[in-house]
Amino acid sequence: MTVIQAALLGLLQGVAEFLPISSSGHLVLARALMNLKTVPELFDVILHVATLFVVIWVFRKRIGSLLVSLYRFIIRKSDESDRPNLILTLQLLGASILTAVIGLGISTLNVREDPGIVSALLIVTALILTATIRSRGNRSIEGIGWRRALIIGAAQGIGVFPGISRSGITIGTGMLSGMDRKAAGEFSFLLSLPAVGGAFLLSLKDAAELSSSVPTLSLIAGFAAALAAGYASLKLLLWLIADGRLWV
Repeated sequence: MTVIQAALLGLLQGVAEFLPISSSGHLVLARALMNLKTVPELFDVILHVATLFVVIWVFRKRIGSLLVSLYRFIIRKSDESDRPNLILTLQLLGASILTAVIGLGISTLNVREDPGIVSALLIVTALILTATIRSRGNRSIEGIGWRRALIIGAAQGIGVFPGISRSGITIGTGMLSGMDRKAAGEFSFLLSLPAVGGAFLLSLKDAAELSSSVPTLSLIAGFAAALAAGYASLKLLLWLIADGRLWV
């Protein structure tokens, strides 16, 4: 893999990870065009880690608030004001567990990253987004409830299929279940943190393979491109959500 190829894949990852167009699906198609038959799994995860940093930075205030409430609970100094944050933390945990169960189950099916299958699933993503056009939910993230949280967690697990957009299916599911646009987007990206972090930890075993298969400079180029493009695309997506144009 050349530096230019790695940078292009990173750029595509950064854009497609947040815009609801399936990063995994577009990466499969891009690799086919570049004639890259095999790419170490950890390289994919490194690109996801770059976009993970973007999510942490953009939602740093909410994440900080959740961590403070959790810390206060652990040291037994929490009060009623911490209750919404603690409930949300538990809901994110429960949804993440469901994501892991479904995602691992799907991964055992050895779903092929076939360009034809990916193209078909991209159409499914488009249909999900189209269904949100008339969505007028008003539930805030604090009022998401356990049922919605778990449904969105299950949707994220289904997003393991290449061609199904993780952000598209989770935000779309949230909106269709009655959440307002901003809340659905925020919950979706908070929910992505444990999923991407867990995938990174599981793929550390491939570190030796990565070091021998992808030059360090190519790795850095891919990471940097994903980081820059990810920040720009997340800001754009949040604007589209607020403006009611997720389906564009």
